Amino acid sequence: MRFSPSFLDEIRDRVPISDVVGKRVTWDRRKTNVSRGDYWACCPFHGEKSPSFHCEDRKGRYHCFGCGVSGDHFRFLTELEGLSFPEAVQQIADMAGVAMPQPDPQAEQRERERTSLLDVMELATHFFQDQLQSATGAKARAYLRERGLTGRTIETFRLGFAPDSRNALKEFLAGKGIGKEQIEACGLVVHGPDIPVSYDRFRDRIMFPILSAREKVIAFGGRAMSPDAPAKYLNSNETELFHKGNVLFNFTRARRASQGADGAGTIIAVEGYMDVIALHQAGIENAVAPLGTALTENQLDLLWKLTAQPVLCFDGDGAGIRAAHRAVDLALPHLKPGRSVRFAMLPEGKDPDDVVRQDGREPFDRVLANARSLADMVWLREVQGGDFDTPEKRAELEGRLRQVSAVIADESVRRHYGQDMRDRLNAFLQGSAPFRGERRPFDRGGRQGGGQAGRQGGRGWSRAANPVLGAAVEAGTAGSSKLNQMMKAGGSLRPPVLRESVLALTIVNHPQLLFDEYDEIATIEFDHRDLQRCWAAVLNAAAANGLRLTRETLLEQLEAEGFSQLIGALDQQIRNARLWTATEAAAPEDAREGYLQALTLHRRTKALLWQKRELEREIAEATASEDADQGQRLVRAMEEVQLELHRMDKLEAIIEGFGVLSGRVKGPAAR
Repeated sequence: MRFSPSFLDEIRDRVPISDVVGKRVTWDRRKTNVSRGDYWACCPFHGEKSPSFHCEDRKGRYHCFGCGVSGDHFRFLTELEGLSFPEAVQQIADMAGVAMPQPDPQAEQRERERTSLLDVMELATHFFQDQLQSATGAKARAYLRERGLTGRTIETFRLGFAPDSRNALKEFLAGKGIGKEQIEACGLVVHGPDIPVSYDRFRDRIMFPILSAREKVIAFGGRAMSPDAPAKYLNSNETELFHKGNVLFNFTRARRASQGADGAGTIIAVEGYMDVIALHQAGIENAVAPLGTALTENQLDLLWKLTAQPVLCFDGDGAGIRAAHRAVDLALPHLKPGRSVRFAMLPEGKDPDDVVRQDGREPFDRVLANARSLADMVWLREVQGGDFDTPEKRAELEGRLRQVSAVIADESVRRHYGQDMRDRLNAFLQGSAPFRGERRPFDRGGRQGGGQAGRQGGRGWSRAANPVLGAAVEAGTAGSSKLNQMMKAGGSLRPPVLRESVLALTIVNHPQLLFDEYDEIATIEFDHRDLQRCWAAVLNAAAANGLRLTRETLLEQLEAEGFSQLIGALDQQIRNARLWTATEAAAPEDAREGYLQALTLHRRTKALLWQKRELEREIAEATASEDADQGQRLVRAMEEVQLELHRMDKLEAIIEGFGVLSGRVKGPAAR
């Protein structure tokens, strides 16, 4: 009898392949790593004295590096023990505790029909691929080039183009002998009792084939070429082959990549097709995406089949944060020991495609390295932007945290989450004097920056008030040469550009900005290597301490992590430039204004540098294609960008004017 692929997959998933193979071999203790499901033995298919037979539970496969045999559970039993395929299936089903399916003529007929529909989908895929390479697909090819996709990437993902016609695909399939019922069953045409003549569902769209776990095309996603199209992205409708909530784009390819050395068992869930494809082209092949909707429970289960802790990657804007919060609520009830998720938040206004196109994979790797735990996301969601200045409000927070933990089904995980939230809450409330009517951290000796020290342009600063920065300042003010020596000693060959130093040191000296402007601050990207590491430590300290984080606490944590010399060097650079709004003596309003101006300059410069890189690439392409007119246009555009970059370099000096804002920091005093 025939067995459905879903039944075979189910029993394979339930039985580790090592349990099947282990009854016939003796595992080598030196090479085997049981905790990783990685086993070695002498090959049972040929005689050998040293173990070259490898069995891996995660992949559900075996392979002998001596004789070359490989396969899965069923092949092992049929080839080694001579069982028929149904007998092998029966044995694995018994081990899995799953009853064998009863013969069902109707089910077998449906399976034959499914196979036939898969053939139709394969024909449609070839049609779309051919159309992309034809004259009809010129506009679509140009769009894909503009998005930075290479011909190899287009071929790997089998991208295509649906022409702007109501019947091009339908007529092609009909010419291949495909019947009306099959075309409709595949969801390739729009049809119904109120539609006299069916017509192609996908028209004037770039086509993304969606594959099953067995790498068969089961559906399509189409990206509209026209800006006036009602839907930018359109997916196949639900069919016998395709159930959108049960499928992840690039699932099988990502599974293979995650099992390789580079993937390290990690799976990254991003938002769209182009994000997955751009990451793949940048060398990050273990990414998947839901199909245009929020992540579903079934899709989350698919991720957990691949890895114990997938990374969910969201845009850093408001919509992305709301999507992350929905994912928090989706994951919490299903947590188990050793099974969770992490959250990677991208810079605001950017998706993964933007990040890797501009700077390659390194910035995205940094985003992944700073991914937050689920517990961190829960805590930040509940306290961020909140006001807990009364007992009633603190009691309300405590109640919400209890409710969050209560939805976790697993008793052990639920208990530990409850304890973790209680510990965070206790530390938060014990350290939050401002919430009990006392002065906030800015009020040391009067309103920060509003007293005598602030009016003197920061000259009231002292080593006693800042022991971490004091050593650097009292070591002398030898200017940039001294700063360069300090940075080199700290492990970096150059100091940060001034705007990066302003951004970092303002937050260190005024950590309340972390919570007032968190959406903006969390997405800052630094070019300076040491600042990248320091910034991750700052964000981690904010997550761990919440609103009780003070400047003194933050400096202590940064010193403990080895950043005191860097912070001292930044302070020296800031004081040499007389940018007093970045120091601890500035008024909070002035610090915020200086920070926002520096951030604007920083982001504009980054955007211009990205434009410059894109133009360099396009000029090279125009030169290669000998398109003189296009080359001249691009060169003129490059000249404008370089002129703007030169202007931005001059604006760097204007940061010195940030201190003259509200009168609290006087210009002459800063000189």
